[in-house]
Amino acid sequence: MYLRRTQRWKNGKEHSYWSIVESRRLADGRVAQRHVLYLGEINDAQERAWTRSIQVFADGDPQPQTVALFPEDRIAAAVDEASIVRLRLEQLSVHRPRQWGACWLALQLWKQLRLDQFWAGRLPPSRKGTRWDQVLAVLAVYRLIAPGSEWRLHRQWFDQSAMADLLGLDFSVADTHKLYGCHDLLLAHKTALFQHLTQRWRDLFNASFDVLLYDLTSTYFESDPPFGEDDKRKFGYSRDKRPDCVQVVIALIVTPDGFPLAYEVLSGNTSDKTTLKDFLKKIETLYGKARRIWVMDRGIPTEDVLAEMRASDPPVQYLVGTPKGRLSKLEKDLLDKPWQEARPGVTVKLLPREGELYVLARSADRVAKERSMRRRQLKWLWRRLNQLQEMKLRREDLLMKLGAARQQAPSVWRLVEIEVEAAQAKFTYRLNKDKLRQVRRREGRYLLRSNLTETDPAVVWNYYLQLVEVEQAFRHLKGDLAVRPIFHQNEARIEAHIFVSFLAYGLHVTLGRWLRTLAPGLTARSVLEKFAALQMVDVQIPTSDDRVLVLQRYTHPEPELQLLLERLKLELPAQPPPRITVASGQMDAGM
Repeated sequence: MYLRRTQRWKNGKEHSYWSIVESRRLADGRVAQRHVLYLGEINDAQERAWTRSIQVFADGDPQPQTVALFPEDRIAAAVDEASIVRLRLEQLSVHRPRQWGACWLALQLWKQLRLDQFWAGRLPPSRKGTRWDQVLAVLAVYRLIAPGSEWRLHRQWFDQSAMADLLGLDFSVADTHKLYGCHDLLLAHKTALFQHLTQRWRDLFNASFDVLLYDLTSTYFESDPPFGEDDKRKFGYSRDKRPDCVQVVIALIVTPDGFPLAYEVLSGNTSDKTTLKDFLKKIETLYGKARRIWVMDRGIPTEDVLAEMRASDPPVQYLVGTPKGRLSKLEKDLLDKPWQEARPGVTVKLLPREGELYVLARSADRVAKERSMRRRQLKWLWRRLNQLQEMKLRREDLLMKLGAARQQAPSVWRLVEIEVEAAQAKFTYRLNKDKLRQVRRREGRYLLRSNLTETDPAVVWNYYLQLVEVEQAFRHLKGDLAVRPIFHQNEARIEAHIFVSFLAYGLHVTLGRWLRTLAPGLTARSVLEKFAALQMVDVQIPTSDDRVLVLQRYTHPEPELQLLLERLKLELPAQPPPRITVASGQMDAGM
């Protein structure tokens, strides 16, 4: 990289503008220059009237000094020698490149949600002056941009980011004791936080909270059990396919736009059907009684809870998936009902029954997908059974291999009838065509039940499709925000770690909702990656009196990022003011 001067005539005078430019060798051998950093007009005027004076801050001096800047080889005529700082431009150097853009964008989201005001009133500074609210801001931004352990934040990420510059802090905010200690202060404010966020989303996006999507997931720990009896880390049904690890269960309520209303960390052995009743009370306590529609997957509500929802005042409306076993009981009644088109490729049948509405939905795309999966598994199982018939095995080994095949293809195993001889290692198998016909009839079909008074099939089907939003929220938590691995051992800090992850998810979903309006088609993760390309550097220019002028500058945005800034109606802040060292040998604290 090198310093390039651009000259321009303006109002009859020649002006010089300075930039840092990088040379790049192209594939055909030519050299192209890339604009890296714009420094502006470093004064090279020879006339006093056009001498540019700027304010710089000397280390240890809170008051700025006004000085005139000249390249060392220029003569500054008619200017007071005491106010002249000659710059040795040939010794210009660039130091400490650090990620600035994504951090700046994350803090803009933080301020849009007024989380700076919210936490300033609830996390006052400690007696030693620790700004806990800003420690939390660092933790949340880190979880949003580059999630990892608190130790990695302390050891690596903080120095490679511009958080200190943006918050006006030093490295002490990333001390490991402060990062861990901040977790101990958070859980008491969980209810107030979600009430605050709910109001902000109403104000910013006119968000509606009439439809609630409820689901559960689990996250596991690679740690050595057992723990205390009251510890929530327990063995249970693992949605991560890790039954060998202890886990906790996370129950979450979101809106169709993905805005979270509440979450709870439960014991790892919690059964799904035992959680809904408490959450109904929790939402009513937090947000009052209102007509809300709860959308859930099968296995979450029990018959008793659904009865209570129907009997409450006002009635709590629901739309819930139903096990396909119930379809057998209703199949005869549904045969006479006509198919109605809910949307292209989706048809439904409606069956009122005992104060509820049963909805049988059939999706052409889902039929094709499930049929393809079933055929592939059945072909594999048929080929495997043929291989086992030809093998010479002991009877015990044959039974083991048959068990392994059943575990590999459990959904199609019940379509095949297998008979193993009692005394020999031989077996026969055949396809059960009656069961196959029944499976074919039910492929791509969903049975839903609801107490909604709405009878428009398109509305009912669209409500159920919105359930993917809560699954998307879990994917963001486990993927983009990396809620695991969890390195904490203390149970309270484990819950606080999940709390910080949800706080980062609040920023993530706010950015996504913002993009949906102003820049549709872009995802929150792709935009953060675009902004991460903006770097901040320290430009150091030695002076003739053995001091150093320090210019902290963020790089100029590329054209596509400039377009994105315009679409999002964002304006980058002014570059920080220059600083100058006090005496020879003393370097700026930020270098």
